[in-house]
Amino acid sequence: MAQVEATTERIVAADAETVFDALADYSGTRAKLLPEQFSEYEVREGGDGEGTLVHWKLQATSKRVRDCLLEVSEPTDGELVEKDRNSSMVTTWRVTPAGEGTSRVVVTTTWTGAGGIGGFFEKTFAPKGLGRIYDAMLTKLAAEVEK
Repeated sequence: MAQVEATTERIVAADAETVFDALADYSGTRAKLLPEQFSEYEVREGGDGEGTLVHWKLQATSKRVRDCLLEVSEPTDGELVEKDRNSSMVTTWRVTPAGEGTSRVVVTTTWTGAGGIGGFFEKTFAPKGLGRIYDAMLTKLAAEVEK
């Protein structure tokens, strides 16, 4: 079984603190940022960064739906880590300054993929699909914070 990784990034025309606060606002802003592949979104504990427990279903393909229950931590400044209690999936959001009034947002998701031929296809195609999903989310994030 191989480690699978998908990374997407975007420069956003807003300062890093504003962008991070929007991403960490699970009880408010975050729900507005989710594209159509997410459903059943629910904050179960907390709601603002560290200590939040959030649930959603992620439909990555027409046949693949992940039931995610994520624990949120903030290991360093500008970093949100979402660890899925139901799988090996971990998503890390990093927000860093990228010049005057702009920031860079990098989202990386890793998980332990399947073995064999299924694992080969997962490692080949899943990162591209997840990249498209997170690119849509980053577009919505930019629209939200660049107002």
